[in-house]
Amino acid sequence: MGIRTDYLVIGSGVAGLTFALRAAEHGEVTLVTKRKEDDAATTWAQGGVAAVFSPTDSYASHTADTLEVGCGLCHEDAVAVCVEGGPAAINWLTDIGAKFSRDDAGELDLGREGGHTERRVVHAADITGREIERALLAAVAANENIRVLPWHMGVELITLSRLGGPERCAGAYVLDEVSGQVITVLARATILATGGAGKVYLYTTNPDVASGDGVAMAYRAGAEVANMEFYQFHPTCLFHPLAKNFLISEALRGEGAVLRLPDGEPFMARHHAMNDLAPRDVVARAIDHEMKRTGSEHVLLDITHLSSDFIRNRFPGISERCAGFGIDITSEPIPVVPAAHYMCGGVTSDLFGRTTLPGLWVVGESACTGLHGANRLASNSLLEGLVFSGRAASRLAEEIRDLQRSPFPDVPEWEIGSAAASDEAVVVSHSWDELRRTMWNYVGIVRSDSRLRRAARRVALLEEEVREYYWNNIVTRDLLELRNIATVAQLIVGSAAVRRESRGLHHTMDYPETSPRMATDTVAKRGVMPYLR
Repeated sequence: MGIRTDYLVIGSGVAGLTFALRAAEHGEVTLVTKRKEDDAATTWAQGGVAAVFSPTDSYASHTADTLEVGCGLCHEDAVAVCVEGGPAAINWLTDIGAKFSRDDAGELDLGREGGHTERRVVHAADITGREIERALLAAVAANENIRVLPWHMGVELITLSRLGGPERCAGAYVLDEVSGQVITVLARATILATGGAGKVYLYTTNPDVASGDGVAMAYRAGAEVANMEFYQFHPTCLFHPLAKNFLISEALRGEGAVLRLPDGEPFMARHHAMNDLAPRDVVARAIDHEMKRTGSEHVLLDITHLSSDFIRNRFPGISERCAGFGIDITSEPIPVVPAAHYMCGGVTSDLFGRTTLPGLWVVGESACTGLHGANRLASNSLLEGLVFSGRAASRLAEEIRDLQRSPFPDVPEWEIGSAAASDEAVVVSHSWDELRRTMWNYVGIVRSDSRLRRAARRVALLEEEVREYYWNNIVTRDLLELRNIATVAQLIVGSAAVRRESRGLHHTMDYPETSPRMATDTVAKRGVMPYLR
């Protein structure tokens, strides 16, 4: 029989948990997550949540900074909704138990990051995401209307049109990773909150679960996706042979850290008027340029000119982690390199999280709300997950009672057909490695037409091989993730190929200028090649 529920939420980061808590006031929520409940990118977030609290700050200023960094592609209505919803979102988190850093007077200790003209980043030292995730999970655990299924992964969305019915999502087939069985979960509303797709690149700050599952499932189900060419590379990921995916927060530069070449020379003044506080796309390209120019494997991030007590108190998590690798950040600079960090595109949504496929909603990094445009302003991501998840839950609360009056549709259970257990898992691991190296080498920080053509040929061939392997073998998490990153890779390459300009995170050597004629979203849909809307 599977599971019947009012809301099916796929993902347990800030967006999925916030939606679940808000929606549980109006119906039963089933939340599935690939691994443990706290295995989400949110847990890794160091910087904070951008919100207007300072008396010298304003919504107009936060909006202006967001639009400036977004390079002409932000949707101004989405920016307004998010910026103006920030303070209420922080207050809600505080009410459910999140504890943020405060000054001696008890006021929020506001930080500053690249692209911001004011101190407006609400944080919990340098472990903000971990604290937010802790508070949300505690509230979810105490809510009897929320059922959490860890070690479960979405396989495919259930669309009634494939069964001869209307164009509508009715839930998802979900892999129980412990039993290996695929179960059917039918829902009045299905909410994708699966986060980003950093694992499509060889080097990333993202956790292993970030394989673009939501975008890939939505695309295959017929929902529109947008702006997939805009993948943000974080400028400063720890460079160390034993370190894996460890981000060095932009907040260090917000507090005065300086980027230097290995010989100690500062270099950001050559690249932007804001020096080390330039937007992330500028800083990542600057580091990439300097590494290629000098032949260096990394650059240095230096905060040693500040007091050791301040550094350890403001950045306890980073200090401790670096110390574990033999780096004392109070007395020596940190070796850093850029790495894939944040997906600014995603499944197209309106201002309430609604996708173009009825019955399917999307929140968080999986969504393209229009907030980020061609480049995300630092600390606007957790903000987006909080604000839009709340809006989606509120809007669905108005519709759920009508939906509850209709019976669940008759949907066939998952069938494995002639698929067999694979005896060549090496095919998955080799394809995974080849795909990620191709994306890193040809569709990274700097692109060109020849690189994109090369990537398109290789990714198309890999996607075809993966598709054949998928249909002939019983599904596993590794196989599903490979299938999803192959889909996402094709979307990124195809979208990048049609944007013949350099804008924000998409920088191409063949079209170095920004074209006013291309100040529009790149759209893709199943059966339709990516195009500029």
